[in-house]
Amino acid sequence: MTNIHRRSVLLGSVAGAALAATSVRSVAETTSLSDIGASIVSSPEVTIFQAREIVTLDPSRPIAEAVAVVGGRILATGSVDEVEAIVGDQPRRYDARFADKVIVPGFIAQHDHPVLAALTMSSEILSIEDWALPTGTVAAVKDRQDFVTRLTKAEADSGAPGEPLMSWGYHPAFYGALTRADLDAISTERPILVWARSCHEMILNSAALKAGGVTQEVVDAFDDTSRAQSNLEEGRFWEQGFFAVMPNIASLAASPERLRAGLELSRDYMHSKGITFGNEPGGILAKPVQDAVNAVFSSPDMPFRWSFIVDAKSLVARYPDDAEVIARSEELASWYGGMTSLAPKQAKLFSDGAIYSQLMQVREPYLDAHHGEWMMDRELFERAFRVYWDAGYQLHVHVNGDAGLDRVLDTLELNLRRNPRYDHRTVIVHFAVSAFDQVERIRALGAIVSGNPYYVAALADQYSEVGLGPERADAMVRLGDLSRAGIRWSLHSDMPMAPADPLFLMWCAVTRQTSSGRVAAPDQTVTVEEALRGVTIEAAYSLKMEDEIGSIVPGKRANLTILDKNPMSAEPEELLDISVWGTVIEGRVLEAGKAQQDASLAPRFFSDPGSKTSEFEFAALEHVLRIVHVHP
Repeated sequence: MTNIHRRSVLLGSVAGAALAATSVRSVAETTSLSDIGASIVSSPEVTIFQAREIVTLDPSRPIAEAVAVVGGRILATGSVDEVEAIVGDQPRRYDARFADKVIVPGFIAQHDHPVLAALTMSSEILSIEDWALPTGTVAAVKDRQDFVTRLTKAEADSGAPGEPLMSWGYHPAFYGALTRADLDAISTERPILVWARSCHEMILNSAALKAGGVTQEVVDAFDDTSRAQSNLEEGRFWEQGFFAVMPNIASLAASPERLRAGLELSRDYMHSKGITFGNEPGGILAKPVQDAVNAVFSSPDMPFRWSFIVDAKSLVARYPDDAEVIARSEELASWYGGMTSLAPKQAKLFSDGAIYSQLMQVREPYLDAHHGEWMMDRELFERAFRVYWDAGYQLHVHVNGDAGLDRVLDTLELNLRRNPRYDHRTVIVHFAVSAFDQVERIRALGAIVSGNPYYVAALADQYSEVGLGPERADAMVRLGDLSRAGIRWSLHSDMPMAPADPLFLMWCAVTRQTSSGRVAAPDQTVTVEEALRGVTIEAAYSLKMEDEIGSIVPGKRANLTILDKNPMSAEPEELLDISVWGTVIEGRVLEAGKAQQDASLAPRFFSDPGSKTSEFEFAALEHVLRIVHVHP
């Protein structure tokens, strides 16, 4: 049978329309001019965007100089003459503002966390890396003294003494331990909360402990594990201790105002990086928090759409009846609207522990013989996998270690043999430590991968010496092996675990350059084209949206990212120098840096900020901590 391509279908339709137009002209003597005019006017106006170069990622026409858009979708691509011929007599207008720019398919944030990003980005950022925000670039902290100096200045520049100051980004492995006494030296009047870069730990000064009512009696009432992971004298709370103290400090760390400001900043930041579609895996299960997110992200002038994937781990743990699990999952669709949506029949599961805190489950022991953690007990993991698999869901599974990956692949194979499914497209998410033999197994089982290449840039040097050793650390996120095996893969940032900057992620994947400047496992590098596909069409494929977004092809949504240079013709090290002008989202032209609607003008879903720790504040911080418990 002849293979009918999307372009053939569309051009055939256009050709048919052109023939019909010729027929109309041939019978003009018997048809009034007003009738002919009405037929032309009734066709919607086409916008023809011209550019220096258009990278379509369409194999049948990889490069173009014009793209025609109508009704928010792509009508045609090609040379100006070719596009004009297809448009024919249909009304059109020309937009040449990108004549000296390069258009690529709209970037896709395959895996990010807006609430976590909002609370960290709205804090005083003092981190191990630069953050280029719309409000300006926040330089990386040089050393411990630099941190103290900058936090002291932030305290002095803050408002009334009782107003909390929260900082995010401090990393004890880089700068040493931080205690309550260190923060008291900065202020004993203003509550100061320092949220570690891993997001697993928070250090409070005496004023913050007092404001939250955190006393020795409160800590003594914690369960054994939470008490063991708390140090009141040092003001440090980590892991379960952080969960236990959360009700006391939620109003200091997760106020409605802080969340709203952070969501607006995260929105503008992602738009400035060229993002046209994003996704939160493991969606929010607290309605007040989702309503607050919707106040910003559902707005009609939002510069990109955002989808949410069901948090399967929480729902399976909450409901013992399998049918109710699926029913509750599907009910979540009503929580969204406007520019937000529930990703249809997709669910998120968790295998093993965190990369930043080296809690992934590995086949060979860590150098210091510590142990990783499982994020779901085997029985719960296998039940959740089975329930959603049998309901026809696509599964996205968080996994960081090679032993954790063995569990995922074993469970996938069991379900494939028990209940075979075609094109299940199970996604291996993060893909930090893996073994070569697992690559072939991923291929054989029909899984795909969403990798975080920032792990190599940020962690390969340190993990070569601590925990993993050189061989495992350098081979993290082995994208080269995936490509050679023919396995489809995409890239994600896990914002704020890495900057939600697709060009930066491409640079990480293409160069595998570490913080010391060396190249980790050169055989695992990929081409610029592969990396560009990883933040566009392959990211769309991982979300089962490749027929809608990810490439510049007739019939798809007109989602475009506008750059000053062509990444395909750039040297790998030049990827970081490419500037984003802005985006086109379903035909709307949005220049980066232009202010969007202030969320405060949208309907207000927030609690009274003057009240004691509210349902909203508690739920927001609980959602964040459940994310960071498995991510950092």
